[in-house]
Amino acid sequence: MLRRDFIKGVGVSAASLALLPSVSFAAPASNALTYDAALKAITGGKEAVASKKMKLKAPEIAENGAVVPVTIEVDSPMSSSDYVKSLHILASKNANSRCLDAFLTPANGKAMLSTRIKLGETQDVVAIAELSNGEFLMATQNIKVTIGGCG
Repeated sequence: MLRRDFIKGVGVSAASLALLPSVSFAAPASNALTYDAALKAITGGKEAVASKKMKLKAPEIAENGAVVPVTIEVDSPMSSSDYVKSLHILASKNANSRCLDAFLTPANGKAMLSTRIKLGETQDVVAIAELSNGEFLMATQNIKVTIGGCG
């Protein structure tokens, strides 16, 4: 190997390593789902019906939008023929409104979950439940955020 070829190879490697930090591997912001797009993706265009069988528990005022506690509970027998297939939480004004997707089986025994979500501003939080018969239930609550959590 010639010394000149070796130095050229080292120079090309150094230049490509210097440019590497400027390359971004992050997903573009355009992948964020708006509320309407997320709702359509979940329900496939079907209507989600407000029901007393579904309860959404969240604070009316969240002091910190970065950690807002949310609990969803659906009154369902969770039998092999009648159960909740999935639970979803959406935030209507977040850049990416889809906060949580959880998939259940009759083995879960109870259709309930608790989590914390991030809210950027005062907005509606929507919980959607998909039932085994193809129906969608919905519960909504407005949460006032005093300290922003997103951005």
